[in-house]
Amino acid sequence: MLEKIPLSVVVIAKNEELNMDECLASVFDWADEIVVVDDESFDKTRDITRKYTDRLFIRKMDVEGRHRNWAYAQAKNKWVLSLDADEKLTPELRDEISQAIKSDKFAAYSIPLRNFIGNYWVKYGGWYPASKVRLFQKDKFKYEEVEVHPRAFIDGECGHLKFDIIHKGYPDIEHFLRSVNKQSTLEAVKWINTNRRMSLGHMIWRAVDRFFRRYLRKKSYKDGMYGFVIAFFDTLYQIISYLKYREMQRRK
Repeated sequence: MLEKIPLSVVVIAKNEELNMDECLASVFDWADEIVVVDDESFDKTRDITRKYTDRLFIRKMDVEGRHRNWAYAQAKNKWVLSLDADEKLTPELRDEISQAIKSDKFAAYSIPLRNFIGNYWVKYGGWYPASKVRLFQKDKFKYEEVEVHPRAFIDGECGHLKFDIIHKGYPDIEHFLRSVNKQSTLEAVKWINTNRRMSLGHMIWRAVDRFFRRYLRKKSYKDGMYGFVIAFFDTLYQIISYLKYREMQRRK
């Protein structure tokens, strides 16, 4: 049996019984700690998790950035790898990470994400490599504590890894549309909580700009119908976020 590396893999989960096995199996025989923070799942997520680790915490998601920072604080190791439950590692990425954490040259590393809709690998429109900071020294990294799309703050330099995290985030278009609905609600809440002023004109400009930026400049047309849907949902996201924002303003 190979010796495990001094790395804490931290997984955020909610109702992920279809994904947990693949996610945790991809790191189980490699990292010496797996931490799972479960957002009050009501499926078999916790039962599956207990096959791989006893470091299971139940915490209701409040604000995404705060929730993730709390999860990382539970890790015992200096180096943390952040995964979502619908992601898994390739053997090549595991080897690359093993080498990266032997050095303190960088405080964090970004990792490319290979994103899928169903079984289709989306390669254009900014969806690949779509690198995100996922590997970091625990005391040198934190997220902005906002509801959605939190910024990452790093105390030091950020390196870049070559191999991909496999992200099966959207089993089908229905799940993709659900995500747009959920994220647009959080976006509207963020605008309200930060006293951001959004006008109808600004929304229209953002909606049109997002479509053409995604579809033409970032070449999502090369992904065929999926590419069109991604660009269209970008526009839809701006419109729905604005409408929800206006409703929230009226309620206030």
